[in-house]
Amino acid sequence: MEQKAIGRIIATQNKPTSVDNFAFWTDSKLILNPFDIVKVEHVNPRDPSKFSYSYGVIEDISHITDAASFLTNYISSDFGDVDIVAPTLRVGMNYVDAKVVCNNMGVYIPLQSDAKVYLADRDEIEYALGLDNKNCKLPCGYLEMYENSGDEQRITLPVKFDPRFVIGPEGAHLNISGISGLAAKTSYAMFLLKAIQDSYLNHADDNLEQDDSAAFVLFNVKGKDLMGIHLLNDFKDGGKNSDEQAKQEKEKAFSIYEDLKLTPEPFKNVRYFVPNGDSGREAQNTFLLKSELDEYMEQGIAKQFVFTYEGDKDDLDLFFSNVDDSNQTIDAIQEYIIAGQGGFNSVNTWSGFLDLVSKHTDPKESPDIKKEIPVVSWRKFRRIISKTLKNSPLFENRAEGNTIRLEEQLQNLQPNDVYVIDVAHLSEIMQGFVFGDVVRIINRLQQGDYDEQGATPPKKVVVFIDELNKYASTDTPKNSPILRQILDVTERGRSLGVVLFGAEQFRSAIHDRVKGNCSTHAYGRTNAIEATKADYKVVPATYKNILTRLDQGEYLLQNPIFRSMLKIKFPKPIYKQFKQ
Repeated sequence: MEQKAIGRIIATQNKPTSVDNFAFWTDSKLILNPFDIVKVEHVNPRDPSKFSYSYGVIEDISHITDAASFLTNYISSDFGDVDIVAPTLRVGMNYVDAKVVCNNMGVYIPLQSDAKVYLADRDEIEYALGLDNKNCKLPCGYLEMYENSGDEQRITLPVKFDPRFVIGPEGAHLNISGISGLAAKTSYAMFLLKAIQDSYLNHADDNLEQDDSAAFVLFNVKGKDLMGIHLLNDFKDGGKNSDEQAKQEKEKAFSIYEDLKLTPEPFKNVRYFVPNGDSGREAQNTFLLKSELDEYMEQGIAKQFVFTYEGDKDDLDLFFSNVDDSNQTIDAIQEYIIAGQGGFNSVNTWSGFLDLVSKHTDPKESPDIKKEIPVVSWRKFRRIISKTLKNSPLFENRAEGNTIRLEEQLQNLQPNDVYVIDVAHLSEIMQGFVFGDVVRIINRLQQGDYDEQGATPPKKVVVFIDELNKYASTDTPKNSPILRQILDVTERGRSLGVVLFGAEQFRSAIHDRVKGNCSTHAYGRTNAIEATKADYKVVPATYKNILTRLDQGEYLLQNPIFRSMLKIKFPKPIYKQFKQ
């Protein structure tokens, strides 16, 4: 079918076209939107009688008339009579600002005045955005083009990543930002993780390399958000939806999953690790009900974790991730303990450890004969350690019965496994300790430190953490051991097969080196103040305004494969949703 022109290129003294940008006039009744793709006739270097085609993405739309000023319009309405019909209609038009994304023959000179502009068809949109790349196999959502231009023009198009630029080896790591709730950061991260697991489980589709493998370690940081990802969503929205509404939501979500070539099923191979609780209380270290935790444990998909002195004493530095240790006295104490000085070589329990630390805070009883570390530093160390360790069921002499150590479990991580580590009910200090400990173990696992113990890890381990700002913000002390680990993961984790999916409310608060090493960025709904920060300089002004009014299930995406920022949509989660 022959395409119909929708306008022509404008080039004036005040608004010339350039290699990167152009404008065109169009019918004022034609509804276009930012992010729509248009096709423009351009110079053909091989045959002057024919055209090459440049493709542009719409960034802004304006309306202009022949009125010299606002006052002109006011006067023509009989000095402000809103009901009067002007005797002469104003000459007006819409003009569209667009950015060149590519040319089908590599011609990058300014578009010529009066060149015809067309709406692009499905194949042309894929080409223009870089979605026709044969390596783009990992679903990341779908886009709707010309969505307000009528059913005949509307195009719905699946969007796929090149996995090599998301989970390596060409590029890795994902950063997701957006305000709490509406941005649905966790939902989008889980959608991508589900797509990755599907791709690895269904090698028949040739979605990823045949000799590749991946596993997933997820941190549950809010309520019971991720504590039912092996169960199917009932789409009842916590009882707000009627049975008929839930049925319709389910059918819609299943249809989108099938269109994206994903299975409409929850996560597979899931195991949950919950903090150990006091024996007399009902699972007090998790938001799961006791009945729910008992059911999971009976099914063999949940265990409670503890930290033992013998196995975890080397990770005490993680308690001080947000403590400014400019004089490195805390580091000195840590090395002193690990070396077994001052009697620490004979300690094998947490209570014995705390007793010995207390002795070091007393100048008269301190076993530190040389007094190399000031007593005031020991007191600071004890104050922070005691607050967390004392009487905590998370710190036991040994892991026995229904309790396990995370290190021992992570050594057994296999391809396609999904480990959910619940930290939602823990204090902020303990959340940081667990997160830092797990990332440290995963790094060792991928470096081969556990190979002699029979570990056979997958080639890639994807770690997902929400509230990344707690561990890698611009305010985090430079000496923070957790920040150092996150920087290590983002800067060289790609080569080791450790991939970070991090989410936070405000992107501007995250450490520059963490954001800079992420190959993929997802921008969710945010506020106008955040959109003015330096992180959004690369985002066109109109897109910034769109960021402040995105709906749930919508994101702006940046990825090295895409030739432009994309506005995508994704379906509701397929796994069980807990409404608090």
